[in-house]
Amino acid sequence: MMVKMKSQKFTSFRSVLVPIIQGRDKHAALQVARALDAQIILVGLVQAAPSESLSLSASAARLMRQQLRRLVDEVPIRSRTRVVVSYQSWNDLIKIIKDDEPDLLLLDWDDDFKALGITPADALMNPPCNVGVLHGPFPVMPLRILVPLRGGPHAELALRMGLSFREAKLTTLHLNAPDEKHARTDAPFRGLQRVLSQLPEVEKHVLTTADPVQAILAKAPDFNLIIMGTTAQPLNSPISLGTVADSIMKNTNTGVLAVKSRRPMHQLLPDETTGTQAISILVDKWFAENTFHADEFSDLKQLVELKERHGLTISVALPALNEEDTVEKVIRTIKTSLMTAVPLLDEIILIDSNSTDHTREIARDLGVPVFIHQQLLPELGPRSGKGEGLWKSLLVTRGDIVAWIDTDIVNIHPRFVYGILGPLLLNPRIQFVKGFYRRPLKVGNKMEAGGGGRVTELTARPMINLFYPELSGVVQPLSGEYAARRSFLEQVPFFSTYGVETGLLIDAFDIHGLSSIAQVDLLERIHHNQTLEALSKMSFVILQAFLRKLEKRYGQQMVEDVNKSMKLIRHATGGYYLDVEEIIEHERPPMLEMAAYRDWRSKTSLSK
Repeated sequence: MMVKMKSQKFTSFRSVLVPIIQGRDKHAALQVARALDAQIILVGLVQAAPSESLSLSASAARLMRQQLRRLVDEVPIRSRTRVVVSYQSWNDLIKIIKDDEPDLLLLDWDDDFKALGITPADALMNPPCNVGVLHGPFPVMPLRILVPLRGGPHAELALRMGLSFREAKLTTLHLNAPDEKHARTDAPFRGLQRVLSQLPEVEKHVLTTADPVQAILAKAPDFNLIIMGTTAQPLNSPISLGTVADSIMKNTNTGVLAVKSRRPMHQLLPDETTGTQAISILVDKWFAENTFHADEFSDLKQLVELKERHGLTISVALPALNEEDTVEKVIRTIKTSLMTAVPLLDEIILIDSNSTDHTREIARDLGVPVFIHQQLLPELGPRSGKGEGLWKSLLVTRGDIVAWIDTDIVNIHPRFVYGILGPLLLNPRIQFVKGFYRRPLKVGNKMEAGGGGRVTELTARPMINLFYPELSGVVQPLSGEYAARRSFLEQVPFFSTYGVETGLLIDAFDIHGLSSIAQVDLLERIHHNQTLEALSKMSFVILQAFLRKLEKRYGQQMVEDVNKSMKLIRHATGGYYLDVEEIIEHERPPMLEMAAYRDWRSKTSLSK
């Protein structure tokens, strides 16, 4: 049985508008739109003579509708069509763009400007949306694309376009200016450079030259399509796309797609802020390709086949602290569905934080090994905290893949486990998988569907967007359901309390790159909600985790231990008072540094 991995191609263009000129058989722009795999808005333009009534164009409109039907039937495409009869086609086209809001307008340099009665300057000075102008024939697949990047503001759009083509081999060429004065204008490229470092599938070249035109022309014969930005400055000529783009078009037989962002001119001056939006290229691409749904992995026999094919073992560790109300259902559901019915899991253990209720007894009665993490590695001294339990669970599990599932889930379902295991079994490059879900919050007698995850939205995601924007597409960075390869987990430190999720996510990104992280929609999670004071303490700890990672990045201490006490404001009879509580997020070293773990690994085969 063949198991196919979900493959969702990234595209920045949900809809592309292509004008079709009456009687014109050449449709290179339409070929571009098809290759982008976007919805295509075909607008048939019938130009009426100024001296004639529009009604006289009824027969021409019928012919245009027939022409559009033929185009749609030739190659099945997701499309919408409409016909416009007009005295001024370009003005009507702008109105359509304002109404339909396409992501991209595609024009053919050889035919469209003349037919529309406009110059390139009319279309590009104040573009109604992102614009692409194709010169020359659109090449036959497969595409070999060159994207020259000089740091200009339209370079982001050019890179987006290159990444969006299906089955294309993409090469970027960063052209540095040789002298320091002009090199400063390359500051906008820094954002793109950060993006490119996370795209291993893109071949990257850097060249210092005073003549960018000749540098591009020298590379052109090796490619069948060049995608480049137009000028960032006002066009000097009404028939120009800019000095570089004009020269490339005139002197190469390679197809050229010149693009212009719709962003206003005042935002396009080359300063150090230009290019910051480039991160969204990377995040959008990652989100499209690495976001899964639990239903994709509901065929458990296929997952077992993948597991056996790769010779992997899988452990599930259940962190717990006083969860006697929910732990039995969690264990029964997972064990029955994923061990008894199918051999997907090799072991389930409970890693307990010294519960004072019947949590441990319930787990033992169900045949699950129980470990109190404060009693493991006693020479280190006990610490409380979920992260401490997760770290020590590596010592008492044997799987090549380790999954953690919280034991306070009221609506437990096997998808919480097989969902986060699926990407790891399908793609050997993925190292770390996070679950996400809707989190209803009970307020009084009402249930708010999206009310949970307050610490995520008020603390974690703002910090991620500020300091780790590449991770801004992670829906719930603090979710308690996640899985990873042991080979990754054993080489990274673990925060001891609520900072553990933050630390592991950042380490996966720093060590293996964004493409090594995946996320899975687990639908909905109902659990016990914590008090506002508990959430405040959690935020305090998570902020410490972020700062610790930033300290390692920048090589300097940001927060002293004296600042890690939290002043809690309380109220009692007589007024308010301060209650000081020390809340320090400690960190454990990588498990591979522990002698007991290395000794265990030397005696145990993790793949058996």
